[in-house]
Amino acid sequence: MISLDALNQLGETEFVRHLGNIYEHTPWAAERTYKARPFASIASLLDAFAQIVKESGDTEKLALIKNHPELADKLARAGDLTEESQREQRGAGLDQLSGCEFDIFSRMNQAYRDKFAFPFIICVRRHTKDSILAAVQRRLEHGREAEIETALVEIDRIAALRLEALVEPDGTVKLDGRLSTHVLDTHHGGPAVGVAISLYELSRLGTPRLITRGITNVDGRTDAALMAGRPLPIGRYEICFEMGPYFAARGIAATDMPFLDSVPVRFGIADPEAHYHVPLLVTPWSYTTYRGS
Repeated sequence: MISLDALNQLGETEFVRHLGNIYEHTPWAAERTYKARPFASIASLLDAFAQIVKESGDTEKLALIKNHPELADKLARAGDLTEESQREQRGAGLDQLSGCEFDIFSRMNQAYRDKFAFPFIICVRRHTKDSILAAVQRRLEHGREAEIETALVEIDRIAALRLEALVEPDGTVKLDGRLSTHVLDTHHGGPAVGVAISLYELSRLGTPRLITRGITNVDGRTDAALMAGRPLPIGRYEICFEMGPYFAARGIAATDMPFLDSVPVRFGIADPEAHYHVPLLVTPWSYTTYRGS
């Protein structure tokens, strides 16, 4: 990564080398943005890039859109993408589609391209497979000009996240969200220590995808957030709390078949840049949850 101050001191060639691909295969965006130096903040740098693209001609805008790969197509599976696109598609699980899922995405890509004559573009780091498919169904109702504008908005979001990985943040741009949890044992009146927790991304297309696992600490929380330092992909999730072993270890279970064993909590994320806190208040016989802070 490079600091903003150091970036402002670079010559044009080095500036373009650092930032030439935050807009996919479009170094002219960095070349023109270079002329707006110096930048007072990351936000002003991003605004300058977005303004350059906005002021470009229709032919250049369409070429920028067409530079992006189709989601989960055969090229993606073969790895014939930019390094940035490969990371983004892997992050959404698009490199691990089942045969059925791959067919659905292929039909989606074809229907979209048949209507608009360019690939469907979405900032996949802000989405799950389900929300991507829901988005393409909505956007197929757009006219072509409206969809070009929507695609350019998504491209700006992709560029912002790519820039975040290249230039040291200064707090002027909010691009990440946070998902956390907290388990309170209301039977004993304190935090539940040592509860195994698993977070899954749910999908209507296939099996749940494991995101992370953790163990609650002395505060009843996981040492690290379940998701943080990135946008929270829009979609449906499940946190599974292993309460049976926890209460058994405390001598609560009177039989081999506890009333509560694995406690699943299903919830949705709609805002990728927000904080979602999903606590569990639990006894051996009951539980409740809510969206906390």
